[in-house]
Parts: sequence; C-alpha cells; structure tokens
Amino acid sequence: MSANITRHTDKFGTAPQLSPSDMAEVAAMGFKTVVNNRPDGEGGADQPTSAMMEAAAHAAGLSYEYLPVISGQITEQQARKFAELLATRPAPLLAFCRSGARSQNLKQLASDV
Repeated sequence: MSANITRHTDKFGTAPQLSPSDMAEVAAMGFKTVVNNRPDGEGGADQPTSAMMEAAAHAAGLSYEYLPVISGQITEQQARKFAELLATRPAPLLAFCRSGARSQNLKQLASDV
C-alpha cells in the first residue's frame, strides 16, 4: 500500500482508494489525518463505506474527515472546506479517492481560494 502514497509536501499526501486494513500503516507512516474524498457507493459493493474507514482510522489513532466530491465537479464550497481541513486538522494529512487525482485537484483548488 505505501508504494501508492504520493507525498506532495511534508504536510500533505494523496492515495488511491484505501481499505480499513491500511489505516495502521498510514499511521505508522506518520500521517495524523485521513480525508476521504470518495462518495460512498461510487465503486460499488467492493468500496469500503466512510463509516468503516472512520472506525478503522480512529482505531489506528488517526483523525478522520469525510468530504466526498464527484470527479470533475468540485465546488468552491468543497475547496474552501478542504482548505479549512488543511489548516485545522493535525498534519500531515493524507487524502484519498479512487485514484488520488481528485484529492490532488481538490488540494490545488483549496490553495486558490
């Protein structure tokens, strides 16, 4: 799993879809907050729900936030919320979606608001 994480800065990284079993490794890598940018059900029955991810993140000692965004349809309000999370949640923060690209785009838009 760790090979799929991209560290963009010392405070921010992105990853493709994570599973509940990845949370302990995410914590061991030094991340403090996980942000799920993938809407529940987008990937069908195989995709873990936000509630499953949140329980696993908390069990691993991580802060968890759910900010679902639809690919190609990120709103200014979502970008502002992401900027708020980056400013207020424990760092480093790891955001994930299906491939990681949506989370990276959200971070870029958050930098512009």
